[in-house]
Amino acid sequence: MNYVLHGYQVNEATWFHLSFVLILAVYFRFGRVWSLRNLDLILMLGIAPALLYVQESPADGAFCLLAVTFGLLGRVGFDAYFTRRPKLPQNMNPAGLAFLCLSAMAFLGTKVLTESPPVNEVREVQRAQHLVKGVEAGPSSEGTAEGGANEAGPGARLIYAAIAATPAAERPTATPNETALYVARGMAILAHLAVVGGLICVGYYHMGDLHLGLAMATLYLLLPCTAYEVGRVNHVLPSAMIVWAFVAYKRVVVAGALLGLASGTLFFPIFLLPLWAAFYGRRGWLKFSLAVGGMTLVMIAGLWLLAGPVGVLPESDFGFFNWTKLRFNDTEPTGFWSIFPAAYRIPAFVSFLAMVVGMSVWPRYKDLANLMASSAAIVIATQLWYPQQGSVYVLWYLPLLLMVVFRPPLHHSLAPDALHAAQTVTPASPEPRTNNFVSSGISTGTAFR
Repeated sequence: MNYVLHGYQVNEATWFHLSFVLILAVYFRFGRVWSLRNLDLILMLGIAPALLYVQESPADGAFCLLAVTFGLLGRVGFDAYFTRRPKLPQNMNPAGLAFLCLSAMAFLGTKVLTESPPVNEVREVQRAQHLVKGVEAGPSSEGTAEGGANEAGPGARLIYAAIAATPAAERPTATPNETALYVARGMAILAHLAVVGGLICVGYYHMGDLHLGLAMATLYLLLPCTAYEVGRVNHVLPSAMIVWAFVAYKRVVVAGALLGLASGTLFFPIFLLPLWAAFYGRRGWLKFSLAVGGMTLVMIAGLWLLAGPVGVLPESDFGFFNWTKLRFNDTEPTGFWSIFPAAYRIPAFVSFLAMVVGMSVWPRYKDLANLMASSAAIVIATQLWYPQQGSVYVLWYLPLLLMVVFRPPLHHSLAPDALHAAQTVTPASPEPRTNNFVSSGISTGTAFR
């Protein structure tokens, strides 16, 4: 960022301290210190020092980050029991919050444009360029720092290829490597903009408050963990698709297509599919499953069409995940799993699968609040058994966590078929459009916490 603002240098520790003070000034409830909102802020702010500690002392830092992750998992796991949602507005009016959101996005965008993107992101763009040009690409695992199922899948590769093929990405004076850097930086900015726009739309359309959506988006940009991983497109892109699936949850086909594309971008959204299928119930799960399957076929067909002649697209470049890194006999895990035997991951993974099944079948009739909390819990729990840098990939679940933290009561936000059945049994009297907490019979003063 020194290229834009001469003499401006902010390291990760300084970024944490500045963000810490600013977040407390805007979001901390000084009049109600013992509130759930303040507990949520402390948990989210605890992620950044744990990430910094991982860089200084990987083993001890991994345990600190593991403790924070368990705290977040417990918070979203018991979200249904926090029934009181008193209204606790931010310590800044909407105009000031909008200015702060734009300013934070400008600073993060400048950080993306002036710093080198992660090596893995540039390599994925280069593979997409090879895919468009019909050139043989090297193996995906060669020289990658993360590897395994953390590589981009067919969905991300198709998006990269579509952008790399546009005239804007083809600069005559630029080398292929410079073009890859240009595309990787642009994709990072677009992915974060998608998350910000999705959070604002969720706040406006489903929570009945544009100011609430703006508060979620601003906090997402202010949290230090966002700045630390701002260039990780493969981590932000699936999260953005999941957020927009929440925006379009009333349109089953659109939500299914978005979750299918997210599952094809990185592996972890796959574990959300049973929960969402159960959310849509007996009549909607088939439509949702067909949408996910249709998107999978579109991704496969798109890759083959871009590949051109047979043989240009080897298996390593086809975009499917390399699941070998998830094997329990893997001898090279990183993070806190590098300390324990690989066999200890078996009960952790079995417990995770049991949690996925349990959240999918109970409660039988889920509202949007249950869906948000359960989705966040599943993604957070994924990091507890993932062998590569476990608990480090915060951007996988951060947007979902923000929706759980800021949500009002959403008892009447049901799946389309469930809502239709409820209205058939007990027809509702026509009401003008209003906030969800008003239509639920809850007073404005106790709608939010």
